[in-house]
Amino acid sequence: MQRVPMTPTGFAAISAELKNLKENVRLSIVRDIEEARAHGDISENSEFEDAKHRQSLCDARIRELEGKIAAAEVIDVSRVPASERVIFGVTVVLEDQGSGETLTYRIVGTDEADVKKGLISVTSPIGRALVGKETGDEVKFEAPGGSRRFAISEVHYK
Repeated sequence: MQRVPMTPTGFAAISAELKNLKENVRLSIVRDIEEARAHGDISENSEFEDAKHRQSLCDARIRELEGKIAAAEVIDVSRVPASERVIFGVTVVLEDQGSGETLTYRIVGTDEADVKKGLISVTSPIGRALVGKETGDEVKFEAPGGSRRFAISEVHYK
């Protein structure tokens, strides 16, 4: 099984979602199914069909999260000796060589990525370009909007 890198925060988030699905959502759906059955003939009962569909989606999500947890390789960058090298979990301050704009990103696992929050996936074009580089290095990569160039200003191990 291929290991999937994940930050402690990301691991905690999917663990909490899994717990909620198992302990709250699934039980609520079971109650909805029981209530729909109590209304009589289930062959033409849309409430029953809806509850069964929601149960199927919930069970699929539970299996997906369990698989992610089983494959997770939790990497806590705060336990790694700090250096100037970009690795999974660090926060990187970049200067756009075209516009001069300063951007700050944290390199995280695929499921944790949210560019609007400054979280980029280690498997994204920019994530792949940054890993292994050091402060002062220039990185060039192909983005959906075209070629981009950044200089690495700072690397923070938090």
